[in-house]
Amino acid sequence: MAYPMYEVDWSVLPPEQNRRFNPAFNIATIKQVVNEAIERVAPVSVRMPTPTRLRDLIRQIRAARTAAEERSVVNKECAYIRSTFREEDSVWRCRNIAKLLYIHMLGYPAHFGQLECLKLIASPRFTDKRVGYLGAMLLLDERQDVHLLITNCLKNDLNSNTQFVVGLALCTLGAIASPEMARDLASEVERLIKSPNAYIKKKAALCAFRIIRRVPDLMEMFLPATRSLLTEKNHGVLITGVTLITEMCENSPDTLNHFKKIVPNLVRILKNLILAGYSPEHDVSGVSDPFLQVKILRLLRILGKNDAEASEAMNDILAQVATNTETSKNVGNTILYETVLSIMDIKSESSLRVLAINILGRFLLNNDKNIRYVALNTLLRTVHVDNSAVQRHRTTILECLKDPDVSIRRRAMELSFALINGQNIRSMMKELLSFLERSDAEFKAHCSSAMVLAAERYAPNNKWHLDTLFRVLLKAGNYLRDDTVSSTLQIVSGAAAERQAYAAMRLWTSLERSAVSGDATEKQPLVQVATWTIGEYGDLLVSEASNAISMVDEDGVDDFVRPTEEYVIDVYQKLLWCTQLSITTKEYLLLSLAKLSTRFTTQPSQEKIRVIIDTFGSHIHIELQQRGVELSQLYRNYAHLRGALLERMPPMDPAPGAGAALLRDDSDLEPDAPSPDHKPDQDALLDLIIGSDSLTNGDVEHKPSQPPPSNSSNDILDLLSGLELTPSAPAPVALNNNKDVGAPPASLLLDGLFASPALTQLAPPQELAHVTALDKNGLLVVLGVQRGGDSVTLTMRATSTASATLSDFLFQAAVPRTFQLDMMSPSGTVLPPQGEITQVLKITNPSRTQLRLRIRVSYNVDGSPVLEQAEVNNFPPDLFN
Repeated sequence: MAYPMYEVDWSVLPPEQNRRFNPAFNIATIKQVVNEAIERVAPVSVRMPTPTRLRDLIRQIRAARTAAEERSVVNKECAYIRSTFREEDSVWRCRNIAKLLYIHMLGYPAHFGQLECLKLIASPRFTDKRVGYLGAMLLLDERQDVHLLITNCLKNDLNSNTQFVVGLALCTLGAIASPEMARDLASEVERLIKSPNAYIKKKAALCAFRIIRRVPDLMEMFLPATRSLLTEKNHGVLITGVTLITEMCENSPDTLNHFKKIVPNLVRILKNLILAGYSPEHDVSGVSDPFLQVKILRLLRILGKNDAEASEAMNDILAQVATNTETSKNVGNTILYETVLSIMDIKSESSLRVLAINILGRFLLNNDKNIRYVALNTLLRTVHVDNSAVQRHRTTILECLKDPDVSIRRRAMELSFALINGQNIRSMMKELLSFLERSDAEFKAHCSSAMVLAAERYAPNNKWHLDTLFRVLLKAGNYLRDDTVSSTLQIVSGAAAERQAYAAMRLWTSLERSAVSGDATEKQPLVQVATWTIGEYGDLLVSEASNAISMVDEDGVDDFVRPTEEYVIDVYQKLLWCTQLSITTKEYLLLSLAKLSTRFTTQPSQEKIRVIIDTFGSHIHIELQQRGVELSQLYRNYAHLRGALLERMPPMDPAPGAGAALLRDDSDLEPDAPSPDHKPDQDALLDLIIGSDSLTNGDVEHKPSQPPPSNSSNDILDLLSGLELTPSAPAPVALNNNKDVGAPPASLLLDGLFASPALTQLAPPQELAHVTALDKNGLLVVLGVQRGGDSVTLTMRATSTASATLSDFLFQAAVPRTFQLDMMSPSGTVLPPQGEITQVLKITNPSRTQLRLRIRVSYNVDGSPVLEQAEVNNFPPDLFN
């Protein structure tokens, strides 16, 4: 056999003395020769077949056509590897572990190779150590007892004279270190940070970074050695040193104050990177070491936050980076993005913030959708810092609403709502209405609710407000939230008579078109609002006296045609006979039709309405059947009460839940605070009403209080502990055949039928006082008290002076069982700095006893949940007098 090292025969002379030496001579050929020699001299009885090479195993696995065939190849190879592990001195251990690691990466079990990895680590050869340490990082973790055996090997290799062996040990320690192993070897790592070798120093710094993450108590050990890393000229050492300092500052406020004195050093390093000439070793697309620049900018952002002196020291360098960085390549955009984040987080100058927002505006024009998304996301987080600077890019932001990427459209929508104010409300609403019409279903609920809130807050006049609400109802369809229907009805009921007539006529036009085109089933919230409004103000709809009312909408269009009474009833009948309308919508239609019997004057209309209502007396759905029977009785046994019972409802409470917060012109709309549903989760609902036993809003008949359920959670008991929970049962009110027994006023009997749950009418409130319920950690919760007989309206206002945004904000309350509590929807769930969240609580106290309230406030700040509880008992003593 001829070996490839020499041309003819195998000479024992060194290459420089052998003229027939072949340049193909290398370590791999030597190993091949040695292994073949061992195979020739080994006895046949103990000789193992030569194992498959790693590349051949990969080829076989990739050639498998089915999963079963792949498993067969893997199982066969694992069986062979197990058999070789039984040999004490296997010359193929390194190759077999490499194949086992590949099998492990495919998801197959490979735990039986853990001890073999330790044997390779203990080997004096570097090639064996490299594969052994790689296997240890992949196959071992702190849950395995085997990893305890590796500590001694790591300590020995950390003291090796070979830098690459030391590097392997440091990498492995950082990857698999348990708290016990970190404490045992931290001193060795701290010693290596001071090593004069740059390769070992950067590896040791990264290992210290991982150790601090695992055991923060060891941070002080590394403080003296860490600061010296910033004096190094090697960029690898610098970047690891900055990374280590960043981790320390994020974990410890004391360490943060300790390192604030290095700001001038960081500024100097960053300035040298900007002004340095071309360096092929560190150049990336024309930018000098962008990785180090990004790390330094992030550390400067941490050091300068809430520190005016440190921020002043870095203002100039941030301006230089923002103006001198090349933006044609993605590398420059990365540095600019970090620069913008730093400018917005520190106490920078106003001109510098404008420069940062202009950079984000340029990002919005970039062809890369990732850069556009990053720009929108950053503008959304910084819009409350400098709203006027962001307003300059409003046109570009609105163009992003047409982007094909769904994530960009979502962020652009949220940012658009954050930019709405009294000056641009008309133009912004026009664009958002176009977006709502063409948007996907997942956007419609959030977008429509936010538009209703913004319109209620910034509406220039009542007519524009109503037109906008009706357009939202028309374009959002069935995706509109229930609370939006309620708030729209309240606005209509509280408007002037001329505006109520305008609303009835405008909604009639939309209802007629939906009924004729057959798409009413896709716009049921619109049908509900329209039928309620027409039922209340139907006389104004058909009356000639309303001709003086201008029906020209905001777009200058007047498409209203006054209907006859019979035509209105025909449209109602067509909708009531539609099988695809929901039961709730038919309830609105049926009750609205009953009210029209007192609005329309002709006898044929009256008779036609009675016939339609009578047909529902035998309806298959029990709710519609009950209403049909009850309303039919008003035509027969109680005809003298029909006019009084179905009279026009008085104006409703103008401050229902979320809308109360939007009647002011203070802080901007928070984009991340969609209008929440009125139905809280089960535990929260129990927290709010257990012990108060209040009826559903709008119920007429008072029911006795029920005892609390036996399976209520401990949280509820904690919230209510100390409050008096004595049940009370008010006397029931009922309508008995031909006479009225203890009946309430006639105008209130059908309030529950015609009003949605959030529309219960209260007496006009009387302003009393403000009570501070909670003042802690920068969060102030104040209850504004308004009195109205035996009921009280509390307006909760939560404000924050903290520097961080409070997310997932939730306010809960509980009262004693003798009270009745009704909580409206909050104005939002995200409380920005200097922002405000409001929520309305309505409390009825038949016994007129002293009010006691227990509250619970929960929120997240910087990802950490916070829970606060308090009891409020300092309400005015004459609150219910």
